[in-house]
Amino acid sequence: MTHAFLFPGQGAQTIGMGKDLVDSYSVARDVFEEVNDALGQNLSALIWDGNIETLTLTENAQPALMATSIAALKALEFEGIDLSKASFVAGHSLGEYSALCAAGSISVADTARLLRIRGRAMQKAVPVGLGAMAAILGLDFFTVKMIAKSVTGGEVCQAANDNDPGQVVISGHKAAVEHAIELAKAAGAKRAILLPVSAPFHCSLMQPAADAMAEALNNVDIKSPNVPLVANVSADVAVDGAIIKELLIQQVTGSVRWREGVEFMSKQGVTDFYEIGAGKALSGMVRRINRELNVHSVSDTLGVSSAVLKLK
Repeated sequence: MTHAFLFPGQGAQTIGMGKDLVDSYSVARDVFEEVNDALGQNLSALIWDGNIETLTLTENAQPALMATSIAALKALEFEGIDLSKASFVAGHSLGEYSALCAAGSISVADTARLLRIRGRAMQKAVPVGLGAMAAILGLDFFTVKMIAKSVTGGEVCQAANDNDPGQVVISGHKAAVEHAIELAKAAGAKRAILLPVSAPFHCSLMQPAADAMAEALNNVDIKSPNVPLVANVSADVAVDGAIIKELLIQQVTGSVRWREGVEFMSKQGVTDFYEIGAGKALSGMVRRINRELNVHSVSDTLGVSSAVLKLK
């Protein structure tokens, strides 16, 4: 068996995530405390005892999800399972930062600060209500990409996330996305629904955020990862720090090629995927990409124990 470690993106956040790990592992608590210190905010109090609306704000959700993922990874390490067990790491959108942190490319403190900047820059890039995202179910990526391109009127509409063979997310101006929804339904989509997001991520409207990230990343040292990263925008391996930095900038406005990335890892012999952190969204995507692949969730102490039994 060959393994890959996956790290989730926005949408996985829940009140209380990571608390079970912190109660059982001091190394997990240390991660949250380091993130709190880096941000000058008691983010862990918000995660465990706050309200979901505040946690879901992208400037909070991004570092919170990263902290939960790294806490789960530290629990695994405490039990004798380190990243050397994985052939690749990959993360969905913000999860790519978690993957790089896990692989030693970026420190926990720098990752937290970068994700706070990323979240604020993404929210600031487009006024609330101007942009939108929608999930298109039942059509392949090429078809959805062509539908998005066909929307006229000078507004932006792009295929943002190629999640799995039956789920593609589009992003852009609200009116253009709504038009694309109608076109997708006419083309045979099973469902086409607006997503409850605060900004249109992964499209050209995010260019101001990409510029902000270029400046922020310029001030951070990104080392070569200890385990090869399969990058979102290339669906291929990236190991050079300078190239990874450029890919992270491109990722803000570019498509998340998740389906292709999983297929690439599968072709390299990966049979087992471990989702490190909150939720099981990536596990579901992997299953829909290839039913023969095995998926494992590591979000709490039970998940840690189960993974240890499989990986030792």
